[in-house]
Amino acid sequence: MRRKDREMDKDFAYSIIDKSEFGTLATLNEYGTPYCVPISTARYGDKIYIHSAYQGRKIENIKRNPNISMSFVGDVKVPTPITKEEYEKAVSEGGGIGKIVSKKFTTEFESAVIFGTVEIVEDKNEKILGLKLISEKYVPENMPYFEDAIEASLNRTCVLRIDIKEITGKRKKYNKEGIEMKWGRMDNI
Repeated sequence: MRRKDREMDKDFAYSIIDKSEFGTLATLNEYGTPYCVPISTARYGDKIYIHSAYQGRKIENIKRNPNISMSFVGDVKVPTPITKEEYEKAVSEGGGIGKIVSKKFTTEFESAVIFGTVEIVEDKNEKILGLKLISEKYVPENMPYFEDAIEASLNRTCVLRIDIKEITGKRKKYNKEGIEMKWGRMDNI
């Protein structure tokens, strides 16, 4: 990671995975070029579960090469437009627009990236666990009907388990005074 001052710890990275609405899975196709697809995920320790059809480009790529990477995005804040007053103040203080560029031409964000391997889950109990974790994350109100859903669709649903081998988290965030919060300055918001 180039910006070590924005690197966060493993627990932060896991929290981003957990709160992300989706992750982007990157595999390699038969020509060695990347193929990325957004997917619904649920994490259990150092494992991520996803569901899929049994056919398709993603599955073919995984069968050929189980090495993957994924990215996740948490909260994002796009800056407000530069006001005439902000611009005039920056100019009057002798900095011109250069004085506000770093805060107005950027985005606050939090993200996580993982590298790992993926495997098609064959064990029935693990498949059900993966689907239960995904369902609890995305449709908790439907859990009273989970057993019926499993009975109706388990045999035609592919469950994939990603084993995380490496994980990093990154954040760019400002406190109320407009100062970027570097690692270790978590509670100054």
